[in-house]
Parts: sequence; C-alpha cells; structure tokens
Amino acid sequence: MSHIAVERNRRRQMNEHLKVLRSLTPCFYIKRGDQASIIGGVIEFIKELHQVLQSLESKKKRKSLSPSPSPRPVLQLSSQPDTPFGIGLENFKELAASCNSSVADVEAKISGSNVILRIISRRIPGQILKIINVLEKFSFEVLHLNISSMEETVLYSFVIKIGLECQLSVEELTLEVQQSFRSDVAYANEISPT
Repeated sequence: MSHIAVERNRRRQMNEHLKVLRSLTPCFYIKRGDQASIIGGVIEFIKELHQVLQSLESKKKRKSLSPSPSPRPVLQLSSQPDTPFGIGLENFKELAASCNSSVADVEAKISGSNVILRIISRRIPGQILKIINVLEKFSFEVLHLNISSMEETVLYSFVIKIGLECQLSVEELTLEVQQSFRSDVAYANEISPT
C-alpha cells in the first residue's frame, strides 16, 4: 500500500470516529463542527460524566453507611465554581449556583442567553412534569432535555432559554426547582436563605 493510500485510510477512520463521538455527545457541548471543537466537547462531557459518577458513588456510600433515613434535607446554596457538576467553570467564568439536599442536587449555570440546568435525584414518578412547570412558570423555554438513569437515580440535563420577562437569578432558579421536589409548606420555609 502506498503512503498516500495509508494516509487516506487514516483520515477516513479519523472522520468516522469523530462522527461517532459527535453523535454520542449532547449537542450543547460541541460549539462548532471542526475536529478540535468535537474533541473538546467530548472531553468536557466525559469529565462531567466522571463527576456525576463520583457523586453517585459517594451518595451510595453515604446511604450504605447510614441505615436510618436522614431527618430533613440540609441545603447548601453555593455560587462557587466547585459545584457537583462544575466542569470548566473556572475556564469560562460562567455564573453558577447549586442547591443540594438529600432529595435532589440542583445546579444551574448561565451560558450566554441560555441556562444549563442539571438535577440528580432518586426516580420520582411525575417529577419531570413538575420541573418543566416551574421552568415555564418563570418564562424559561426548554431547548434540550436529556434524561439518564441508573437504578433508582436519575439525571435530568436541561438547556433552557431565558425569556425576556424572566426576573429570576440562578440562585432563585435552583431553589424553585429544589422546591418542586417537595409539596409541603414546611419544606419551602426550610430552604429559604437566611
């Protein structure tokens, strides 16, 4: 085989592999269609999946270590770049917030005119409808939704467009989504910031 044929075959294989990587990666990770953007987006996605896996493993470990159910969720509101899903926040200087409890971990980060919203929780029938109702109530438009589940845990990943009449901060958004996991009034009082 000549050098030209070998190189042509290598480029063909590389392009096929890039097409597969692009098809396996959610569209909002890949900004452009060039090779560097595809590989960069795949790297960011894999890092995020690794963080989600670590978070799920630590939750599983905590759950196995404490046989009694925890009394009430303790929430932590944070706009620090080291949020549970915060991949690359320090590189992009995006505004982010998280609201975590024993019921669900909610993270939102602003990216341009969109918000990337990620929620990890146990599987609750009808919960996705509650989350979407909260988003629509505050003038957000769902552009993309990805749902991944493993056993009794589910990861909801949204890309939402910020509506013109939306007056909510990312911190308030995470609190509102967190509140959708509980319907009782006491829970709403519990998560209000002090």
